[in-house]
Amino acid sequence: MSVTERLILAVEKPLKEAIWGCRMCGQCILHSTGLSCPMRCPKNLRNGPCGGVRANGNCEVYPDKRCVWVDAWEGSRRLPLWRDHIEHLQKPVDWQLQGTSSWINLVNGRDGVAPKGWKPDAES
Repeated sequence: MSVTERLILAVEKPLKEAIWGCRMCGQCILHSTGLSCPMRCPKNLRNGPCGGVRANGNCEVYPDKRCVWVDAWEGSRRLPLWRDHIEHLQKPVDWQLQGTSSWINLVNGRDGVAPKGWKPDAES
């Protein structure tokens, strides 16, 4: 990792962890999830809730915590520019990018690479 990459990561990681509970997946979609990091979901779901959301909006795995996806939906309603992005199908996570800078990966296009053969339903 270059010095520049280390410096960017040294700023990005603590900032995003403190503000959004970021898990540094390297493929940030906060703008698509109402500024709620979907990687905080204990099931690592990238495209909405599991179906086990409790009636009070809490997680089925951690009943004392709010479901990440309930927060994502509510947050998306407050973001007019990206309001409909929560409805976009997200590609599977590339776990090789875990711990890397999503800012760098965005600039170099690495975060946009989908697994071979993967196409969202809308493109099939």
